[in-house]
Amino acid sequence: MTPARPAPVTPTATYRLQLQPAFPFAAAAAAVPYLASLGVSHLHLSPVLEAVPGSPHGYDVVDHARVREELGGEEGLRALAATAREHGLGLVADIVPNHMAMVPRHNRALWEVLREGPGSPYARWFDIDWEAGGGRMLLPVLGHPVGAELERLRVDGGVLRYYDHVLPLREGTAELPLPQLLDAQWYRPVWWRLARTELNYRRFFSISELIGVRVEDPEVFEATHGTVLRLLHEGVLDGLRIDHPDGLADPDGYLERLHEATGGRWTVVEKILADGERLPRSWPVAGTTGYDALRRVDGLFTDPVGARELLGLYRRFAAPQTDRGGDWAATARRAAYGVLAHELAAERDRLTRLASRICADAPDPVLRDRAPWALRTALEELLVRMEVYRPYVSGDAAAVVTEQAAEEARGAFTVAEEAGAVDAVRALVLGGRGPLRAEFRARFAQTASALRAKSVEDTAFYRYVPLLAANEVGGEPGRPGVSPAEFHAYCARVQRDWPATGTVVSTHDTKRSADVRAALAVLTECPQRWAEVLEQVTRAEAEVPDGQLAWAAWQTVFGLGPAAPERVQEALLKHVREAGLYTSWTEQEPPYEEAVAAFVAAGPCGAPGERVAALRRALQPHIGANVLGTALVHLTMPGVPDVYQGAENDCRALVDPDNRRPVRFPPEEGGPKAMVTRAALRLRRRRPGAFGTAAAYEPLTAEGPAGEHCLAFARSGETVTAVTRLSLRLAEEGGWRETRLPLPPGRWADVLAPGREFEGHARVAELFAELPVALLERAD
Repeated sequence: MTPARPAPVTPTATYRLQLQPAFPFAAAAAAVPYLASLGVSHLHLSPVLEAVPGSPHGYDVVDHARVREELGGEEGLRALAATAREHGLGLVADIVPNHMAMVPRHNRALWEVLREGPGSPYARWFDIDWEAGGGRMLLPVLGHPVGAELERLRVDGGVLRYYDHVLPLREGTAELPLPQLLDAQWYRPVWWRLARTELNYRRFFSISELIGVRVEDPEVFEATHGTVLRLLHEGVLDGLRIDHPDGLADPDGYLERLHEATGGRWTVVEKILADGERLPRSWPVAGTTGYDALRRVDGLFTDPVGARELLGLYRRFAAPQTDRGGDWAATARRAAYGVLAHELAAERDRLTRLASRICADAPDPVLRDRAPWALRTALEELLVRMEVYRPYVSGDAAAVVTEQAAEEARGAFTVAEEAGAVDAVRALVLGGRGPLRAEFRARFAQTASALRAKSVEDTAFYRYVPLLAANEVGGEPGRPGVSPAEFHAYCARVQRDWPATGTVVSTHDTKRSADVRAALAVLTECPQRWAEVLEQVTRAEAEVPDGQLAWAAWQTVFGLGPAAPERVQEALLKHVREAGLYTSWTEQEPPYEEAVAAFVAAGPCGAPGERVAALRRALQPHIGANVLGTALVHLTMPGVPDVYQGAENDCRALVDPDNRRPVRFPPEEGGPKAMVTRAALRLRRRRPGAFGTAAAYEPLTAEGPAGEHCLAFARSGETVTAVTRLSLRLAEEGGWRETRLPLPPGRWADVLAPGREFEGHARVAELFAELPVALLERAD
């Protein structure tokens, strides 16, 4: 008899663990008693399926049918699940439907495609444009043009070897001379630089080592999800986090199929929502993984007036030597043009070829007689003007590829008739029947999401740096502040529409952890003090490679605080390569990078750095207020909070791999943040109705001279959260004075300071007498 499926469960709070060979399932199981004591309901695991050996993250999946052996295999995962259940915890797992690793010797499906070509039963798994490659798949694995690498390519039995690359040989070709052997394969090994323009398979963003998977095909879906679905139905897993749904050809269809296959398990999607964008209501998911919440929480502790002043100071300090100004929109658009012309040129050209094919035979006069170069230009101009990641089948494409964007795009053409190519491309995006037009819409959407991620998150965020705290996944650097009214409106909408959505403030993908961003936000309350310190350290400084880098470097060490110089050096080297202004990952400039390293060692990590450290120490009470406020708001606002590993304590991390460093369990640290985290998580567990899907959210408004500095809300009349915002400005304005916070009826006990109770109108100065935050629980 088939066992009954476990009923879907909604977590109350999750705790993210980064699994890797150095931290396998057994290590996670050993941490379970401590994690259960925190008050979370579920452990949130990074990908658990078989990945490239040694992978520190698991997103480079090679086999969907097996649980990763390096972590302990399926037996180890089941043991972890059993230990978790003994302590009242469940498991949520991250899955990667969009791509697999391009490592044929470990990826059996890819191996078979390379050996058998388009006739392989696995060929349907991957998004390969065989026609564009002349019937062969481009493999950008060579260090130099093939003519210079022939002596390093060798046949070894039935395989072709090149350093650590192992490739299959087409049947009957092993005895051919090497040049003929290469020509006879279903793949074409080439210089890695050719991937930029010649690649004929879909990849993850611009990472050629990750190949796109066609999960829109029902057979591919079944093959790649069978093991995960079995673990769900057998009760080993309780829910899923879906990595990068925007990369899929049909996110709507995929999520519908997944929802049906899981039986409605709690599922959140890593969907980045642009400012003003809403998650499609038709998606059968609990919500996002939480980057939209991150922006609102961070924005509460950012002074918009000070942020504008900081921008002006940044422009004077850095702009003359940087990306030709300090305007966010212009920086982002320039980055988009650059990414399309370089990293995503192959994807752009594939779209152009497809559009040309459609237009060549179309009866619609809008589409006829469009030159390929004009269609390519139109595609570029429309793509760079998109302000969201992609359009969806369930959405209004016209609201994404707008007429205003089309009008601007036409300005790129000098001849009006040629500008009609913009109307042709827009028409293809907005609709039309037939397989080619459906393919075009899917490819356009996939390219748009890759472009947005690469140009905004991975380029513009490193070029426009007046406030590093605002340059976060899902962030809006051009408008970093969020008012209490905006925050309350967001929370009310979430509680109404997506009450079980995920919320985060630190993740494996954040460029700076919440505690680092909380420190940097204080600079918006004292921009002149920051400018004065920079002037001092600049005078004391020797060679400064460029103003933008210097500004970012000094903010980095201010936000991070005391740390090993190697961590700062690694993060800033990644910063300048991502920015791509003077060096990059593919065109490295050793003299510039050496100058950056010398500057960081002598300046931010040297003696002048003590001035910045002194400013941080002077501002520590206000940094602490932001840290505690961020943590408490995150843990008590609508949604299901996800605590990143180690973030219950002081967690000051920079961009990966710094933020994926191993964590000690149980931790040696403690302090106010750990106490606030435990208290909030245990309160959620104790009063699930106050925070659940049927809970209520009620904004509370402080009254008096400093009311704007108190952000407060009640949950279902059972709990009250109150935090201090912009505490430095508050102190400069005279403190709380007679400001009061009206409480809901009843007596309220202070969860963070047992023994204290409040009723009626609480004096805020008394409420925050011991900590800059308060968490109250109904006492009667």
